[in-house]
Order: sequence, then C-alpha cells, then structure tokens
Amino acid sequence: MASHTPTEKENNEKLIKVSVKFAGRSIPVEIGAVSTIKDLKSILQTLTNVLPRGQKLIFKGKVVSDESTMAASGITDGSKIMLMASQGLHQGDGPVKKEGVALPSMRRLADVTRDKKGKTEGSVTKSHLERWKATGVIGLSECGLTTIPEEVWTCGTYARVLDLSHNSLHDVPAAISRISSVQKLHLSGNDLLDKSMSWEGITSLKSLVVLSLNLNNLSELPSSLGSLTCLKQLHVANNKLTCLPTEIGLLTELQVLKAQNNRLSIIPPTIGGCVSLVEVDLSCNLLAELPETLGSLKDLKFEGWESFDERRRLKHQKQLEFRVTGSAEFDEGADKNWIVRGPFQEFCVATG
Repeated sequence: MASHTPTEKENNEKLIKVSVKFAGRSIPVEIGAVSTIKDLKSILQTLTNVLPRGQKLIFKGKVVSDESTMAASGITDGSKIMLMASQGLHQGDGPVKKEGVALPSMRRLADVTRDKKGKTEGSVTKSHLERWKATGVIGLSECGLTTIPEEVWTCGTYARVLDLSHNSLHDVPAAISRISSVQKLHLSGNDLLDKSMSWEGITSLKSLVVLSLNLNNLSELPSSLGSLTCLKQLHVANNKLTCLPTEIGLLTELQVLKAQNNRLSIIPPTIGGCVSLVEVDLSCNLLAELPETLGSLKDLKFEGWESFDERRRLKHQKQLEFRVTGSAEFDEGADKNWIVRGPFQEFCVATG
C-alpha cells in the first residue's frame, strides 16, 4: 500500500497535545501543529490569567520565540513546556511571582476525603457553608471533586460566584438551577462531555454574567444559550466545538467571546446581533472566512478587514468571469491571520 503524504490542509488542521508546567501543575493544551508560540500564549492567558507579554515559554532549556511555529521550535505531540511568568503581569487577584507561582483567585474547600471506592468528595463544614452565604463566593477550584457537594445547592440565592474549575466532575446536574442568583460560573478544566451537562439548569440562571467552560470536551453549545441575555463573557476555549448556535446573536450584552482552539469551521452570521462585543478570539480553529456581520460591530476594529473584503469581492468577480463554482481552495488561503483590535486587547483570528 502506498504511503500517504499529508497535504498542506491536513497539516494545518492537525492538532497536537502538549503539557505546560506552571505553578506546580501540568496544564494540558491542544493546539494546531502549525500554530505559533504567540497563539499558544494566547491560549495560556485564558488558563493562567497571565498576559502573553508576561509569559516566557521554555522548551528543552531554551526560551522559544513568539513568532516561531510549534514545528520550527521542535514542539510535537506529547512535548512538555515550562511557563514562567514575569512579575506584575497577572490579571487575577494580584501579580504572579517571578517563579511563576499563581495566587488562588478564591479560597478552596479545605477538606477533601476519599470513600472506600476511591471516589473523591468534598467534606463541607458548617463554617464553609456560613462563609459561602456571607460572601456569596463558593470557591471549590482544584479540590479533586468528582461530584458537586449537595451543600452548594443550599446556598440558594446567596450564591453570586461558583468556581468549580480544574476538578474531575462527572456531571453538572439540574440542581444548579437552585442557585438562581449566581452571576459567575466557572467550570473550566473538568473534561466535561455534552451528556454531562444539564444545559436546562445552566440556561435557567438568568443573572449569569460570566460563563467559563474552557478546557473541557464539549462538541456543541445548546440553542438555549441565547436565553442568557445578561451574559457578558463566554469562555469556551480548548473544547471540540464545530459550530456556535445561531441563537448566540441574542446575547446583546456579550462583550467577550473566547472560543480559540476548537474545531469551528463557520461562524453564524447572527453573531452580528452581539452588538456589545469588544473582544473576540477565534484563533486555532478551521475557519476559512468570517461573516460580514462582524464588520458591522462598532466596538470591534479589524485590521486587514478591508483588504480581506476586497479579496473576497475579487474572488467572486473571478468566479463570474471564469464560471468557477467551487471556492473552498481560495477561501482556505485567503486570509490565514487577521488581527482584531478591541479597546482593551489585541488578539488574533486564525485558521490554522
């Protein structure tokens, strides 16, 4: 049997898994094989709260250049990389020290026990419950939880923030609807599957302002997401999403959309309804083009949009002149990288 030589398109779409060591833990990241170190830093910003300019990535004892691709740097599937953070460039609750030790954004549940079957469960004391109700902050990140403690639901309308990031949760039950006043929900880093999510419960949280689902195994978002009309930030990076629901256009308050490092091949034109958008990151996906409706968002500034639009017009003109019906090949190479500037941040929309 003849060996198969990967095409340029296949190489562009290939994803590799790397492990980034930071603050005493290893962060798994899935990224395009031809992506740059700058793209990797953008992904790590959402996972570590360290700004890209404050990140120093070290591979095999050497600092890797931002402009270098993963391949050119020798980084392949299974590679291990060290992240060091410069002081004062942390976006969370205080700066990261030069050694790269991050300060926790919330207090964690102190007591974690294991039952006879090895199942990890949180031991919630009366003092924990009282503190949660007094502050409105339920901090349960990095506790090794496989299930959400029942005591969380007893907080009811007291809860304003629920942080369950970086655990090993098996599911998010419908009972989540009981904390009806929660404004920030952090579920990143749990390897959650579509079937693990009670979307009905989550989308019933009408006060939700921030929803973070980074670093899971989600392949789709529900149409009911459009009912979260107060949502201002949606973080779904590092999943397996192939599309965004058309109902995303109903999120008129949405300001930040981070969906990098997925498998998105198309963005619905309805995204033009997100009139408050100021930050969008769609890098490291399989996009060939963006909908024209993005250009109508007044708070987003596109560098290169006009030149891309001109190329798009010329493409269609050539199709008419030469009666060409297929355009996929042109689109794939039309614009590999666009820089999109919002009022607060510079970021990249890429197709690799």
